[in-house]
Amino acid sequence: MNKRTRQLSSLLVIWGACASLPAWADAIQRGQAIAQQGNGQGAIACLSCHGPQGEGNAAGGFPRLAGLPAGYLSHQLRSYRDGTRQNPMMQPFALALTDEDIQAVSAYYASLEGEDVNLPTSYQAAAPENTAEWLAERGDWENTIPACNQCHGPNGQGVGDTFPPLAGQHASYLAAQLNAWRNGTRSNDPNGLMQGIAERLSEEQIGLITAYYATLPEQLSANAAAGQEETP
Repeated sequence: MNKRTRQLSSLLVIWGACASLPAWADAIQRGQAIAQQGNGQGAIACLSCHGPQGEGNAAGGFPRLAGLPAGYLSHQLRSYRDGTRQNPMMQPFALALTDEDIQAVSAYYASLEGEDVNLPTSYQAAAPENTAEWLAERGDWENTIPACNQCHGPNGQGVGDTFPPLAGQHASYLAAQLNAWRNGTRSNDPNGLMQGIAERLSEEQIGLITAYYATLPEQLSANAAAGQEETP
């Protein structure tokens, strides 16, 4: 099952076994309208910050939304509403959304193409010690920091609705979130896992790991191309 199929399957699960495909399609259409025009009730168009295709804006620190799991996106919007995740721009937006709006806009962004990093592991070189790759794959256990991939999956592809994809996300956004975990303006993770990890990461490690995941799809594509060229 490829990534696109997994995304569509997860959307169908969200709507439940009894939900019809027309209802699912209607929700995506409604979500697209909110993303492009706002909801007419105080929520502005998502594309004004997150781009016309949900690609985000690295310079502005706005994350990529395209291809993220609908359940994860819904949880984040509800967290902005209840204050467990704080942001002066997102909280007014989330407060202006109904539950149906949240479900619709989450379904829409989940239906878009995201970064595809599901390449064979044979294309990946072993991570040198004490590099960003090492931190992602093995962690820093001297400082009680687990490997990022233990929760976020191989190549940072994400796991379910709880652990979002990291690969291809903007480095500026990833760094901002680690700092939000540190200072308590974000506290909506299971069992407080990320707060402790963020507090133990050094500034150097934050810079390394965020840059690593931001450029990971390009790195893996280059490795794949090199591996194909070397195949006799």
